[in-house]
Amino acid sequence: MALQVFTAVTGAAWESALVGALDRADHGVTVVRRCVDVSELLAAAATGTGSAALLSADLRRLDGDAVARLAAAGVAVVGLVEPGDERAAARLQAWGVLHVLPADAAAEEIARALREAVAGGPPRGRDIADPRAALPGGSRPEPPGERAGGEGTVVAVWGPTGAPGRTTVAVGLADEAARLGVETLLVDADVYGGVVAQVLGLLDESPGLAAAARRAATGALDEAALRALAWEVRPALSVLTGLARADRWPELRPSAVAQVLDEARRLAALTVVDCGFSLEEDEELSFDSAAPRRNGATLAVLEAADVVLCVGGADPVALQRCIRALGDLRDVLPDVEPLLVVNQVRRGPVPGDPRREIAEALDRFAGRAVDCFLPADRGATDAALATGRTLAEVAPGSALREGLRGLAARVTGVPAPTSRRIRARSRRSAG
Repeated sequence: MALQVFTAVTGAAWESALVGALDRADHGVTVVRRCVDVSELLAAAATGTGSAALLSADLRRLDGDAVARLAAAGVAVVGLVEPGDERAAARLQAWGVLHVLPADAAAEEIARALREAVAGGPPRGRDIADPRAALPGGSRPEPPGERAGGEGTVVAVWGPTGAPGRTTVAVGLADEAARLGVETLLVDADVYGGVVAQVLGLLDESPGLAAAARRAATGALDEAALRALAWEVRPALSVLTGLARADRWPELRPSAVAQVLDEARRLAALTVVDCGFSLEEDEELSFDSAAPRRNGATLAVLEAADVVLCVGGADPVALQRCIRALGDLRDVLPDVEPLLVVNQVRRGPVPGDPRREIAEALDRFAGRAVDCFLPADRGATDAALATGRTLAEVAPGSALREGLRGLAARVTGVPAPTSRRIRARSRRSAG
């Protein structure tokens, strides 16, 4: 059976000759639709009548999100570029197009590339209501040392609704990692109202992640551009601020966010991402077309991350939410095994020894051990928020700061120096 193909190479003088050559029976390829633009190509892909798409790099409004939506529809992509246009070829490859040929390639070579793209396992075709259809990639990333895109590690700080302290943990983790000498980039990817800029006393009108995503969508993002968009808070710590308004969430398309993280791996040894909380299917339940997915950015971050921290609170309501969130994460991304961080641990909401009671509850109802307990320290966090500074700057000896430093040491693999407070405590115990 002939391979059914869509084409979108309009405007090129060689298009008619190419389509005619591909339609010859001995190539095993049949052009079922010639599309004039990206919108028509995506509409054709949604019908399920084709297995591959042949498109030109200069197609108007072609971007990484369009390639990802073709992927979600189960359509393999082969790109054509003008001979010698290495920049266009690199742009297509950055968007996930693995087969890129010069436009003057022989019809036999193009037909072979189309068959190889399909036979090589085109991107996953998922039901349109499946939230994972928003994801640009196909599988969990390789370990950092084996990754072609860069050596850096990405840590996603995620957790259930209810303000369990995701931003506090993300900012503290990034700051402490930088103080351990690890080049760190902090990214605010919360589509429901990120506040990293406000917490650090930065201007939230700065372009940040939204600008980086726009550049990634057009193939114009590189290490230098990403560095220029990030605030340098202090040596070894940079910040890519989030959306100034929550209603701008459509600017953070999943494929573009994934490309930003790929570039972040080249820029910094550690990238800490503050995520949104929701993993719901959202818009795709209401529309039968590829509507934007608000939660797609969060899903893209979680799938791309090397380490996922699930931050939960330490009271009965927060624990119930955490248990449910862990179940949701397991359903949506079963390959992700998060580190469980219980924040705001204190006496009062939980009777008895709070750490022991919380650990037993999570083990019983979620089947998970707690990887890190972080104590509540309202005085230190209030001081940090009031001044737009980090815990290490306003309360260097606080118990919460020590817990975040230990978490940073675990994530980075860099031993944390022993604080004066701990040394004094050890001397008293020895005496």
